[in-house]
Amino acid sequence: MASILKSLRLAADPNRLRLLLLLEREELSVAELQEVLGKGQSQVSTHLAQLKAAGIVEDRRTGKNAFYKLKAPHGLMDLLREGAREVPEAEQDRQALGAALRKRQDRVRRYFDELAGKFGRQYVPGRSWKAIAETLLKLLPPMVIADLGAGEGTMSQLMAQRAKKVIAVDSSEKMVEFGSDLARRHKLANLEYRLGDLEDVPIRTGTVDLAFLSQALHHASHPEKAVAEAWRILKPGGRIAVLDLNRHHFEEARDMYADLWLGFSETELERLLAGAGFKNLETAVVHRETEAPYFETVLAIGDKQAPQVGSNSSAVT
Repeated sequence: MASILKSLRLAADPNRLRLLLLLEREELSVAELQEVLGKGQSQVSTHLAQLKAAGIVEDRRTGKNAFYKLKAPHGLMDLLREGAREVPEAEQDRQALGAALRKRQDRVRRYFDELAGKFGRQYVPGRSWKAIAETLLKLLPPMVIADLGAGEGTMSQLMAQRAKKVIAVDSSEKMVEFGSDLARRHKLANLEYRLGDLEDVPIRTGTVDLAFLSQALHHASHPEKAVAEAWRILKPGGRIAVLDLNRHHFEEARDMYADLWLGFSETELERLLAGAGFKNLETAVVHRETEAPYFETVLAIGDKQAPQVGSNSSAVT
């Protein structure tokens, strides 16, 4: 059995404490721990080696991967859970763990995509992604939608076919002019283009049902401000949907596409949304390109929960 004093000394380090709290919940690989903690492989492996040497964790090898699980006695973990209250990152880690575990499920989904996902690769009369997209959009309830960073507004025009109103916001005057002209030509009276920035959206507080950011967040100087603006303009009970690139290392994107950020991991998106106040968060990798640089698309969704009945909170105006 590990020495209690030695164990406590090791666990006094906040990063090792975070590791132990995660491993108490789930057996995890080094890569998964890296993603959740936002730490480098060397640092995580060093901490794990120290904890393993003390008999607090143990590993299981499977091929090239090593999975770690907790071996500490219950009494020790009771003390460490008390200490976790002094580590502000512990709650973020718990949320990030959910995203990491969903990634495991996503690997299974990818297997079946490769096995049976022939859709779009072979011609079948009458079957197309556009037809499916338009069908799903028709099933949406009429809503007020903000398409933030809308560009020329392809999605805005699709959503306007069903939405009560769509407000397309972009920082490019030419994009706004082009989109406005298309809306007029297609007689979409419920589609309005506005010139504005993701971090200072020209929409009144609490007036939107859905805030949609499609491949826009990686162009924001301060992504947390853009997400906070989406929170501001949403009605209580409204939702945010973010489609963006998964974190990648294709540096050329900064010059080729004016990208300020090289995508966001599921964990990073969850933290951004949770930091703005969104609840019921869901993330998933929804598309993978088959050609280099193999960009992946991540979807993140969250709710702006309505104030509880009887609470003292008041609406922002």
